[in-house]
Amino acid sequence: MKKSEKTAVVEQLAAQFARASMALVSEYRGLSAAESTDLRRRVREVAGELKVAKNTLVRLAIKETPFAVLDERLGGPVVIIFCYGDPVTVAKTVAGLRDLGDRFKVRGGVIGGKGLSAEEVQALATLPPREVVMAQLLGLLQAPATRLVRLLNEPGSALARVIDAIGRKSGAGAPAPEAPAAAAPEAPAPA
Repeated sequence: MKKSEKTAVVEQLAAQFARASMALVSEYRGLSAAESTDLRRRVREVAGELKVAKNTLVRLAIKETPFAVLDERLGGPVVIIFCYGDPVTVAKTVAGLRDLGDRFKVRGGVIGGKGLSAEEVQALATLPPREVVMAQLLGLLQAPATRLVRLLNEPGSALARVIDAIGRKSGAGAPAPEAPAAAAPEAPAPA
């Protein structure tokens, strides 16, 4: 590989790392072309990208970046999985590739500049998706407001119930209004 080609690959990798919210390193051995294509498709569906690159080029691309902790995970044939969306969905997708066995084994990753072990990536995969977490958080935030509105509304509701009860009580003790007597049919006038 020429120097200009290496530089171009390093620049491309650096741009991918700069865009990514998370990156994972996985061993990549003996996958068939069909398995590799399926793997790329599944990762792409969850806003990720799979990249096979030489370790030396990856090391150059991550040098002095938050992804520099990946250096210790590199060595041998590896694949880099970039996450451009929700890290949980990418982790779930990667964790769901157990059927590939030792041919595709996650070594670790980086999220937010913090290194992740393979076990931590697996734990990340067990979290609910971002939308579910946001909905749960919104529910927690709304619960105190709902209680506060109910508490503020209670004195007015109690007063309305008391007035209604007084009205019913005074209405029950009063005599019922008489129905107007039906007019008696008039007798026919004598002829």
